[in-house]
Amino acid sequence: MTVSQAVIIGASHAGAQLAASLRQEKWDGDIVLIGNESAVPYHRPPLSKAYLAGRSTLEELEIRNLEFYAKQNIQLLDATVEAIDRSSGLLTLSNGETVAYDELALCLGSRARRLPTPGADLAGVFYLRTAADVELIREAATTASNAVIVGGGYIGLETASSLRALGLHVTVLEATERVLERVTAPEVSAFFHRIHQEAGVSIRTGALVEAITGENRVEEVVLAHGESIPADIVIVGIGVEPNTELAAAAGLVVDNGVVIDSHARTSDPHIVAAGDCTSHDYARYGRRIRLESVPSAGEQAKVAAATISGKSKEIAALPWFWSDQYDLKLQIAGLNTGYDEVILSGDPSRDRDFSCFYLRQGQLIAADCVNRPRDFMFSKKVITQRTPVERSDLIRVPAN
Repeated sequence: MTVSQAVIIGASHAGAQLAASLRQEKWDGDIVLIGNESAVPYHRPPLSKAYLAGRSTLEELEIRNLEFYAKQNIQLLDATVEAIDRSSGLLTLSNGETVAYDELALCLGSRARRLPTPGADLAGVFYLRTAADVELIREAATTASNAVIVGGGYIGLETASSLRALGLHVTVLEATERVLERVTAPEVSAFFHRIHQEAGVSIRTGALVEAITGENRVEEVVLAHGESIPADIVIVGIGVEPNTELAAAAGLVVDNGVVIDSHARTSDPHIVAAGDCTSHDYARYGRRIRLESVPSAGEQAKVAAATISGKSKEIAALPWFWSDQYDLKLQIAGLNTGYDEVILSGDPSRDRDFSCFYLRQGQLIAADCVNRPRDFMFSKKVITQRTPVERSDLIRVPAN
């Protein structure tokens, strides 16, 4: 009897979950999990937080230990896939070898967007995406005094928090008029601006980087208006781009991500996809969305495993996210796109805990909750069930 083989390209959250879920779905064929890092699949969100600050080891970040994969008969392969031949069911690796598949899963993830600035290739300029990236940053930080972070999004602010914990002077440069401008209300932006300033971080908004200069190694970051900021290290956090080239070259439909349906199928019925590299139509939001979210990657992976196993599950969970900075945990329920009203519970101008509720036409669509886990759970339930809620009830939601 011929044994079917499922191959998963990408060994991060989605890939690791998909491999485990295949066994949970009673898939009895072979499973090969291909990743281009030598490490066992690990949690990535702590990289800019506890791992950078030196509070955790890579072993502690493992999603599952090596023994799990051996016990579940999941082969871990450290390799890079160069091409997918859909007609023959073969993958070509960078070393010229081939791997056959009956079912294929693309968990290709995303990569850090590069800074298109003169001097961005100087030594001392870093991107934070992998454990290896963090190890280079930590090594450089041991002899550095001044760190400049380009980008005031979640990665930039989390990195600022961690570098302050290491004792560096930190400057955050944000091109727009406020930090987190693309994802939060002005009140939430102002809160995090205040928190970081109180921690000793210098934040510059409306700051356009013109060049990075130095003799062989970064020494200064030059802004568009001519100011130069001293820098021993520079960390660039200006977003990510989905890794779709492999899928596009194989002829799969790509639209701001590998396009999948509600069952995680791509345009090829024998290929599923999950995680940061995918985009799909969310009925809840009435549009195609690509999410950069560990919970979303996990859910898509579980759905993809069910699809491979001949079962029917659908992607339906409410998107949610989190960010850890200093002693603060921000938990985000839903997407706030199109909100027309904000209700605050607590005072973000002076407190260290509050919730920001986003409404559209009187309906709760999203919430940012800082150190208020009950508000977060309440919001997830209300948004998921589309439960009507009074504005006065949001202000009175118990904090803890």
